[in-house]
Amino acid sequence: MKIALLQLNFTVGDVEGNFDRLVSAINKAAADGAQLCVASELAVTGYPPRDLLLNSSFVEKCRGAVDKLSSALPDGVTLIVGGVDRNNNCDGNPLKNTAWVVKKGEKGRAYYKWLLPTYDVFDEQRYFEPSKDVNIFETDGTSVGITICEDVWNDRDIKGNKRYSGNPVSILVEAGAEIIVNLSASPFNIGKQKEREALLGDIAGKYSVPVCYANQVGGNDDLVFDGRSCVFGKDGQLAARAYGFKEDILIIDTDKMSEGRIEEDDFSKESEAWRAMVCGVRDYMAKTGFTNAVIGLSGGIDSSLTAAVAVEALGAENVLGILMPSPYSSKGSVDDSLALAANLGIKTHTIAINSLMDGFEQALEPVFKGLPPNVAEENIQSRIRGNIVMAVSNKLGALLLTTGNKSELAVGYCTIYGDMAGGLAVISDLFKSIVFDVCRWLNTLGRGEIIPPSVISKPPSAELRPDQKDEDSLPPYDILDRILELRIEYYRSEDEIIAETGFDPEVVAKVLRLVKFSEFKRKQAAPGLKITSRAFGTGWRMPIACRFRG
Repeated sequence: MKIALLQLNFTVGDVEGNFDRLVSAINKAAADGAQLCVASELAVTGYPPRDLLLNSSFVEKCRGAVDKLSSALPDGVTLIVGGVDRNNNCDGNPLKNTAWVVKKGEKGRAYYKWLLPTYDVFDEQRYFEPSKDVNIFETDGTSVGITICEDVWNDRDIKGNKRYSGNPVSILVEAGAEIIVNLSASPFNIGKQKEREALLGDIAGKYSVPVCYANQVGGNDDLVFDGRSCVFGKDGQLAARAYGFKEDILIIDTDKMSEGRIEEDDFSKESEAWRAMVCGVRDYMAKTGFTNAVIGLSGGIDSSLTAAVAVEALGAENVLGILMPSPYSSKGSVDDSLALAANLGIKTHTIAINSLMDGFEQALEPVFKGLPPNVAEENIQSRIRGNIVMAVSNKLGALLLTTGNKSELAVGYCTIYGDMAGGLAVISDLFKSIVFDVCRWLNTLGRGEIIPPSVISKPPSAELRPDQKDEDSLPPYDILDRILELRIEYYRSEDEIIAETGFDPEVVAKVLRLVKFSEFKRKQAAPGLKITSRAFGTGWRMPIACRFRG
């Protein structure tokens, strides 16, 4: 049997557009001989639909699209596609996360998701009722077992622990499934595909059944989906893999697994982070209706990487850089900004803020009189710049991309209503050390020098006072980022971090205190693209008013 995995870029809420995208892909797959097409989880709605699922008219529209697919299918093709269905029982949540099996001229048959995740970015028990049905159907003489995303992530022998009581794969195999298909909408993070492939390969080998995994691709809000749909033979070996970070139709003949197409991929953290950010920016802009971006260029490494990502995603002609030097801006920083802009081929405007700083000083003099200068004056500079780039954004209808990294956002080394202003935080899930790594990697790709070497080599500085350096206020970034990584991504306590790293306890305590006290800033930050296993976004749910320390 020829199976086509439809790795498509769906838009949340665009039921008509998602329908058209599905039909086009199905026709292409059918022309190549596919008999069974498998699309991703909640393909009809776009993923994640979130509280759109509470709108009854939206649910009905999605259900109607499934009925329309029945008449749009080519002869001899069966489709498995993710959508929603009403929970017709009196008890439980109103909907079910559904895999619809659709054939031409027949009413779609519904199969439901068993395991509903409620961790990190997932909150499925808010909407869906879990199933305990055995999801098997027959097609072309083959028993196909249907799983939806999380359903394959609960085997104790493979995962080492079980989050749920049931194991859908084991139940399906015991019931006679000869192939397992998985409809997935699995968000990207660095290293995720290696984990997926290890899991899927172990499942295929353990149960001696081929496993076909169809994943979504593209960006929706803060989440990026990397695709990389894949197939494993019953020997547990990778038989086919689709492209990463772009649409693809992966077709495999289950009788000729050895002939599957395996697209080569670069799993380095630098390549993965870069491609995820480019994909995320491109789709966020397109799906929110923007074509142009504006960026404040400081001559630092963060704004340089943000600008490079924007140019890759949107084209140089659609990116504008704004330089806003102050009396504390070094000539080197201005020169570096202009050199970067020349390397990228983007236009710039320079708007000095000296006179605006003087105006603020005069206006605030009655209040500030007799008080020594401090961070208040520094933040005014940042807020002046925030106002300027927001004004440009408003006037030109261009989306302002913020340039802060994860290290800064974690400890509050950023100015609310200043450099935090904007519509999308491109690198907010990259620690500063990874920002450097990506920039160095970018300059090795054979495209010529993109990030000026002086940007990479100079000590980071906000340049809000004379001779200021980031390390005046923060530990060196190699120490800071390790503390933050252990705390944010691995949930380590203060004592555990000290024991594991040997760092100065006072330094660790200071960093963790800054993380805690900066929560109010993160609650008001622009949405940021999720790149790591735990980002300051949908999956981060820390209280602001909190006295716990540890």
